[in-house]
Amino acid sequence: MRTHLPSRKVIAVLTAALLATGMAACGNSDTGGSGSGDDGKITLGFSQVGAESGWRTANTTSIKEAATEAGIDLKFDDAQQKQENQIKAIRNFIQQKVDVIAFSPVVESGWDTVLKEAKDAKIPVILTDRSVDSADKSLYKSFLGSDFVKEGRLAGEWLVEQKKAAAGPVNIVELQGTTGSAPANDRKKGFAEAIAANSNLKIIASQSGDFTRAGGKQVMEQFLKANPKIDVLFAHNDDMGLGALEAITAAGKVPGKDITIITVDAVKDGMQALADGKFNFIAECSPLLGPQLMDLVKKVHNGEEVPARIETQETTFTQEQAKEALPNRKY
Repeated sequence: MRTHLPSRKVIAVLTAALLATGMAACGNSDTGGSGSGDDGKITLGFSQVGAESGWRTANTTSIKEAATEAGIDLKFDDAQQKQENQIKAIRNFIQQKVDVIAFSPVVESGWDTVLKEAKDAKIPVILTDRSVDSADKSLYKSFLGSDFVKEGRLAGEWLVEQKKAAAGPVNIVELQGTTGSAPANDRKKGFAEAIAANSNLKIIASQSGDFTRAGGKQVMEQFLKANPKIDVLFAHNDDMGLGALEAITAAGKVPGKDITIITVDAVKDGMQALADGKFNFIAECSPLLGPQLMDLVKKVHNGEEVPARIETQETTFTQEQAKEALPNRKY
């Protein structure tokens, strides 16, 4: 019996070595994506625009919570509203060999080079909330977000209906979002198209407030000084509208009465202003994209075919509808 013991030990050692080699080979499998950790998790690199508004904060929270719930390893970057920061973040994600990259572009133009780098590295890209104007649609797998033109159009159509009996000119000022961004470009376009048929409705001033409350207040102050008669304010988001409220009140005017206020987003503060009669109409733009994004990330990572465009479901709100919706509002 003693003569067989060494052979058994050798066999056991060899078997353990072979098993270890096999396990190591599985761990380095290319099918899992270079960025997947040892735990098999999908690694998502996400670059956010910034934290310029209540909407953006809710969007960030939705993405972080959804990633945790989906078991996805999230590498998060805040671009602080600068395109150069986003490009740097995307290049860092490529260097880190994440499995999927997603980002909400600060502006529409100037992405082709870095997206080509991601494509060459075989890392799929998903656009969220905002799109890019690249002619090469192969540079990203899908765009998940709102129809900004539709939001602007809905705002304009409501105004046309409200002012259809107006005898004289209706002077409109417009607080645009960040210059060059998709929501600013598209909301402006949709609104202008909707009011074009009504010759009484005139946009007398239009300027960027950069989607911030401070920007909305500052630009509205300028509008009020330069234009003694303002009938309507169209703000591209709630935060700029809320900043404008301060300027309007300080100028001795009553928001919602002396000046009709239309905004986009429907975050809680905006909805409260609408319920209180300070705003008059809001076209919704939902920030809760996290669960849809994580579902997309999994499908793209698994090589599944996904739609090139996925639109979020949204609505509009009047004062009474805002009062009804507010108690259960998630953002």
